[in-house]
Amino acid sequence: MSERQFPNARVSAHPLVRHKVRLLADERTDSKLFRELVAELTALLIYEATADLPLRQVTFRTPLEEAVGSEIDARIGLVPILRAGLGMVDEALNVIPNAQVWHLGFYRDETTHRPISYYNRLPPTCPDDLVILLDPMLATGGSAVAATTTLKEWGARRISYLGLIAAPEGMQRMLDVHPDVPVHVALLDRQLDQNKFIRPGLGDAGDRMFGTLDLEG
Repeated sequence: MSERQFPNARVSAHPLVRHKVRLLADERTDSKLFRELVAELTALLIYEATADLPLRQVTFRTPLEEAVGSEIDARIGLVPILRAGLGMVDEALNVIPNAQVWHLGFYRDETTHRPISYYNRLPPTCPDDLVILLDPMLATGGSAVAATTTLKEWGARRISYLGLIAAPEGMQRMLDVHPDVPVHVALLDRQLDQNKFIRPGLGDAGDRMFGTLDLEG
């Protein structure tokens, strides 16, 4: 399925992104390398997702003379969806060190596949001009839609979703419910299977990131 079917999709065509997302999905990639690749992909995708940030001119001094340059004219908030979104925060902060970080927690009910909210640490009002929602996997779109709804109710004026891999079903769900939110990902995969896992996919991003793949309970 082509991303051209989804006007909300922003699928990176950068060669480095395509190379690294292939490594990310490879079953031979261990947790250490997986985390490193998540960080590298986050930095590359943040770069693309913030290409239209507003700028203001400022006067400053170089070691030689006075000059005029630009600086970002927007307050940016980062909202990782726990737990897998945590693996994207540090690198996003490396790129945007003045960003504020807020947290939302959702888990997917294994029977209904619906998102269940279990954590919300947003302040009373939104102080940011742009809120970037961080979550590696856009599968059914349930958590992404629920988180975006929460952010809009909070007062977020502009929201972008930033992930690594998306399924067409999740992309369509976001388009149906939140058509104004661009979805920046490294790869649009083929489909969801009967268990709502992305195929070919990369498995469970949280388990692979935190080394809990072989644990039960």
